[in-house]
Amino acid sequence: MKFAFNRSASLNSLVLAGLLATVGAGAMAQTPPAPPAGSPPVAGKPAGPHGDRMARHDPAKMQAWIAKRQAELKAKLKITPAQEGAWTSYTASMQPPAHGARPTPEQRAEFDKLTTPQRIDKMKEMRTQRMAEMNTAMDKRGEATKTFYAALSPEQQKTFDAEHKKHGPHGGGPRHHGGPAPQKG
Repeated sequence: MKFAFNRSASLNSLVLAGLLATVGAGAMAQTPPAPPAGSPPVAGKPAGPHGDRMARHDPAKMQAWIAKRQAELKAKLKITPAQEGAWTSYTASMQPPAHGARPTPEQRAEFDKLTTPQRIDKMKEMRTQRMAEMNTAMDKRGEATKTFYAALSPEQQKTFDAEHKKHGPHGGGPRHHGGPAPQKG
């Protein structure tokens, strides 16, 4: 009887091991491996969580995308010659800010001389300054939008409102600006 018990336990162990191996292999077959960080996108697949949106931060492609989007909006709004000045001021204010210059080797060397607490304080100071600059730029864009909006006819304002809701202030939609994610149907 002792022999039968051990044989049955061994058979059960083998069946269990086979079952676990089958389930594990099935799970691995269903989950594609994650590409290494920095690897180029696979042909036909989006380049990241937002696809190829904003041309993967290529400034030339980004400018082309912005120009296309502004041309579409201008056509939908049917901007009149009298509104052309307001349109030009508005679109100029919507240009993305230039990125700050990269630190020079001398600035990096000075930063490297700091102790960790000093570096933390310096980084906090830099972040505070960057956030203040961003807030100022956002305020200017908001005021430029209000000024442009006031120059539109009521019909144009309705169109602008609809486009602004659909694409958000910069064309990225509600999710791009921290709103809820679009529902997938």
